[in-house]
Amino acid sequence: MAEATGPISPLAIYRQHCERGELAYQVCTDDGSVVFYPRLTAPGTASPNLEWRVSKGLGTVYATTTLFPRDKDPYDVSMVELDEGFKMMSRVESIDPMDVKIGMRVKVRMIPGTDKQPSYPVFDPAEG
Repeated sequence: MAEATGPISPLAIYRQHCERGELAYQVCTDDGSVVFYPRLTAPGTASPNLEWRVSKGLGTVYATTTLFPRDKDPYDVSMVELDEGFKMMSRVESIDPMDVKIGMRVKVRMIPGTDKQPSYPVFDPAEG
C-alpha cells in the first residue's frame, strides 16, 4: 500500500513530537497567543501563522478529580496549566489520585505509543 503524501496535519505533527518525548504547542506569530490543542488556524483571529514550540513540561494542576470506574482502580483526571500559558486535560500519575491537589506543581512524562495507541502525555509531581 502506498503512503499518502501531501501536507501533514497539526495533529500528526503534535504526535510526532510526543513520539520524541516532547510536549509541543503552537504560538500565533501575529499576536503571540498560545494555541493548544493543535490547529490549522488561531482561535479568534483565524490566522494561519502558527509556529511550533516545545514546552519545558512544567505546570500546575488547575483542576482535578478522581474517577472510580467499576471493577478498576481509581485514577486522576486533571486540567494542567503549563508554564507557557496553555491548559490541557491529562492525568497525574505516580501518586494516589486522591493526593492530587489544585496548585500542585507537575512535570510531563510521555507514555510510549503502541500499535493501537499513539504516545501521549501524563504528569508526575514535580517535587518529591
